[in-house]
Amino acid sequence: MTLDSDALRAAMRAWSAGVTVVTARHEDEQHGMTVNSFTSISLNPALITISLQQNTRTHELVMKSRAFGLTILAADQTAVSDLFAGRMPEVQDRFATLKTETLVTGSPLIVGGLSWLDCRVVHPYDAGMNTLFISEVVAASGTGSGEPLIYHNREYWKLSTLK
Repeated sequence: MTLDSDALRAAMRAWSAGVTVVTARHEDEQHGMTVNSFTSISLNPALITISLQQNTRTHELVMKSRAFGLTILAADQTAVSDLFAGRMPEVQDRFATLKTETLVTGSPLIVGGLSWLDCRVVHPYDAGMNTLFISEVVAASGTGSGEPLIYHNREYWKLSTLK
C-alpha cells in the first residue's frame, strides 16, 4: 500500500523549519530556490545535506557546477523566500533586485541573510523525485545572530525564547 502524498504533506505541516535559499551558477546562468530540507551532518569534515526536486533549474545547475550557495534567511526576508519559492511568477530574474556576494565557488549568496554556506557536492543520491546532495562546506560566513525566518504550517513565523 502506497501512502497518499497529500496525507504526508498534511502531516509534515507540523514540522517547523528554518528557511534557506539555495543558489547555483554555471557558466553565465544562475538560479535559486527556497529550500527547507537542509541539515548539518558533520563538523569535521564540514558536511551538510540538501534535497532538491529533480525537475528544477536549480537542481540542473547544481548538477552541472557541482557547487551551490546556501543563505539562511532572516525574519525580515519573507519577500526573498517568496521570490525564490516561485510565488512571483512575473519576475524573470530573481536576482535582479537583490545584492549578492560570493565566497569560494562563485555561487551567489544573498546579502541580508543570517549566515552563508558555500558548498561543493561530494555525493548526489537519487531519492525518488529529489536528489539528496551530501556536500562539503568550503566556506562559511555569519554568526547566526539575529531573528531567523521560520516556516510552519504554510506560514512564516518568528521565534521567541521560552523563559
